[in-house]
Formats: sequence, structure tokens, C-alpha cells
Amino acid sequence: MQSSSCSFSLSLSGRHDPARRKLLILGALGLGAVSVAGNKAFAAGGGQSASLAMIGDLQTLDPMMTTADLVGTIMQHVYEPLYTFDDQWNVVPMLAAAMPVISQDGKVFEIALREGVQFHNGKTMGADDVVASLERWTRISPRGKAVAQQISAIKIISPAKIAIHLANRYAPLLAQLAFPSSMAAIFAKDTIATPLTQFIGTGPYKLKERRPDQYTILERFEAYSARTEKPSGYSGRRTAAIKELRFVPVPDSNTRVAGALSGQFAYADLLPVESVGQLERGGDEIVPIITQNFGFPYLVLNTREGALQKQAMRQAVQTAISAEELMAAAFGDPRFFIVEPNFFPKGTPYYSAAGAAHYNNNDPKKAAELARQAGYDGKPIRILTSRQYEFHYNIGMVMVEQFKRAGLAADLQVVDWATLLQRRNDAKLWDIYITHSGLFPEPMLSPPQLGSDAPGWWDTPEKAASLKAFNEEVDLARRGPLWSAVQEVVYDQVPFIELGKFNSLSARSSKLRNFVPGAWPFFWNTTLS
Repeated sequence: MQSSSCSFSLSLSGRHDPARRKLLILGALGLGAVSVAGNKAFAAGGGQSASLAMIGDLQTLDPMMTTADLVGTIMQHVYEPLYTFDDQWNVVPMLAAAMPVISQDGKVFEIALREGVQFHNGKTMGADDVVASLERWTRISPRGKAVAQQISAIKIISPAKIAIHLANRYAPLLAQLAFPSSMAAIFAKDTIATPLTQFIGTGPYKLKERRPDQYTILERFEAYSARTEKPSGYSGRRTAAIKELRFVPVPDSNTRVAGALSGQFAYADLLPVESVGQLERGGDEIVPIITQNFGFPYLVLNTREGALQKQAMRQAVQTAISAEELMAAAFGDPRFFIVEPNFFPKGTPYYSAAGAAHYNNNDPKKAAELARQAGYDGKPIRILTSRQYEFHYNIGMVMVEQFKRAGLAADLQVVDWATLLQRRNDAKLWDIYITHSGLFPEPMLSPPQLGSDAPGWWDTPEKAASLKAFNEEVDLARRGPLWSAVQEVVYDQVPFIELGKFNSLSARSSKLRNFVPGAWPFFWNTTLS
């Protein structure tokens, strides 16, 4: 057998220098943050409690049950996976003791576990907890269900070692196990249930109190079993320096801005980009954070039922859309977006122009003809969006006008984010929903529609064949070009439409120290002065 590591070229590291307004460069994909000093102070109660403004309330506390980033962001403090990402997006051990030993045929991953790790209930983690957790993940997690198709068995070798047996070689396995969204979290076996009633993990924080629509409070886990390595990205030593984290749902983005400026919040997530000037003028105690190439907004189309079940209708929608108009409506300031057909930036292994002819067409006449050929009967296309992500709502408003130009009726349904996440699970309730994903160096990490069970329910022979070839190739030099075939099928069958790439805007108090910007903000290793 051979030892394996999985390496990605993307960085999460960096430090903020308010005086110099230093640019934080975060790696080969351009992920980064520009931090600029501001002037409002955050009253932190002696550094013991931090109020953190999030875009809405949690749909669930179960980190496996949803691909919603908000759940992953908060619950990654409570639960931990076997592997995680360092500041270069390398996959490295977290609850695993080391990188796996992989059989010569690439189908068996033996994983040694850290010993003496305590759960929040005082139990010590063992192989039985890990296997039970992973089996639950493959049964109920949207991401886990997709990975389950590659797994033939998960076995206990000893009290501190497990083995994952694959039906075929599967290059993204370790990255999937490390991903915080729809997390392969490790639970105490005796707490596993569906739905969960106890939220017991191994993380540096444990659940203290939750009041729906008011707050979720996490408190320091005093018996936390930290790794000894230097902190790096999401990996290494995690220290709960702040005793209590209070995650507050603040759906209105302008209220999050005001709260950050007034000192009400130590951190405010995903702010409207038009507020950047206001934050920059805020003074020395507010720090705007612009994260370069943060992610991409995209439209998910319902392939199972409704007006867009036919591929030709989805192609009509794709042809009607001006991605440039939608991105401008969403982000306004050209500093915050780019319009390009490639899913991955130039210079990365998965850069491809495949399918580019179908991108940003803005051709109402051709779209109307495609809809006519598909037998479109004028029934409104139901579009789900939310104002908690203001740019989602702006995309929806402009998209309705684009549809009108092509003779397509639209029904824009504006709901809160939790309701959208609930409705998207029922194929009878929608035709399109608007969302976004982080931009990650492993294609299978986003969007979830590349799996088979995510809302949208895209499942065709062409998809299966292209993904099989892509995922079974473990040599990056050969795997990279195989992404072109996957991207071509996406543009042809239109299960989702990627609109472009965007930079995000958040803000923190200058008194929140050692904060490292990332796709899922984390607050271990941070302090409040």
C-alpha cells in the first residue's frame, strides 16, 4: 500500500494591516481579501462573547442534511470531519491521524484515527462512531448520497482504524470527506438519529442554546482535543479563545451593514457590494473584507417536473439570458464580478472553453423559437429567490424582464432563504431557483447538481459517462482535460446555468483579531481585544 495526499493550489492565509490597506492574496485561483480600516468599535464584554451577523436563520443544526453554506459555516465549530483543508487547499488530517494508506488499485483507503479525542458528552471517539457517522452521511446527505455510489463498504479494522472500499477509483473522495457543506461530520454513535435531537461533536465549541429566528449560541468546549500542528486554513490547532459565539440571523443586508458600523456585531457576513464605500469611510475600527473570486451565482433548473423538464425548454431559457446584464444587476461595481464562460479560471487544471457558444447569448428571438419547438404553452416559469442574498433577488428581477423579451412568462416568488431551501426539495413547487456556490479547486465540490440527488435531479447517461471518466482518473495531468467533456454536457443539457464569478464583501471589527477570511468564515483562533 502507498500513502496518499490530495493537493490543491489555493490559499486561505493572510493578515490584515489597516494602516497600509494591505491586499491579501489567497492563491492560484485568486481567492483573497482586501481589508480596509474603519472607525466604529465593537463592545465585546471583555472578549468573552462575539455577536456575528449572518444572512438568515439555520434551516437545521444537522450538518449532513443540507448543502446550505450557512449551516456548514456555523456547525463546523461543533462538528469535525476526518479531513480538512489547509491554507493551500491541500487535504490534510483533522480527526484522522494521518493521510490514508491507499491500495495499489486505488480502491481501498485505510484511515487511522486520532486516539483520545473526546466528544462533547465525554465519550471517546472510536472507529464505531466514525463508521456509523459515515454510513449515515451516505444515506441522508445530498453530497454523501453521490459519494455512496462509489463506495462498496465502510469497515472497522480496529478500534482506531477504518477502511473505505470503493467500487471504482474515485479521485475526489478525500476532498468530499473534507468539505464543510453537507459535511461528513463525525458524531457520537449513541446520538445518531434522524432527525437529530442531540448535537454532539468533537469541535472546539459546543451548542449552548438556540432560539429560532433570534440566535444560535455556541460555547467553548473546555475538554477539546486540539491538533498540535500550526493553524493553517481550516487545519491545525484550533483554539476557542472567545468563550461564546452568538450567531444572529439578520436577513436584511442593510441592517447587517448598519450593525457592523455601529459596533453591534464583531462580524457581518455577505454585505451588499454597494456598501463598500460606506464601510471604507467607516473609520479605523471597521474592516471591510473583499474576497476575490469568492464564488459564482447560478440558476438551478428543474429537470424532473414542470415547465423546464424538456431539455429544449432549458436551452430556450439559456439562450434568452444575458449573463452580463444579470451580473451587473447583481453586483453593479465591475470590481465585484467578471463575465466568462469557463467554470474555472485560466491557469488552473480545469480551465476549459467547452460550451462557450451557449453562454451569454441574450438572443430573445432564438429563445422564443426554441420554446415554440419545445411546445411551450405560455405557462409561467416559477423562479424562487430570496432577499437575504440581495444579489439573488436582483438577478431574479432582471431575469423576469429577459424572459419577457423572449415571450416567456415568469412568476418570481420571493421567499426567505429557509423557505427556499425547503421548497427546492419538492419538484412540484418550482422551475428555477437562484443560488450561488463558492469557487473551489475540486470540481466535484460544487455545484451539488453534479451529484445525482440534489434538487434539480439531473441524471442522464451523458452526465454519468462524462463524470465516470473524470472521477476515475487520479492523475491530475490527465484528469484536468477530462473536465471539458463534463462542461460540454452541462452547457448542452442545461441542468444549471453559471452566470459568472464574483467577489464577496463582508466586514469585521478591528478588535476581532487573527480572523482569516474564507469560504466558510470560522472563529476559532480569533480573539477580541
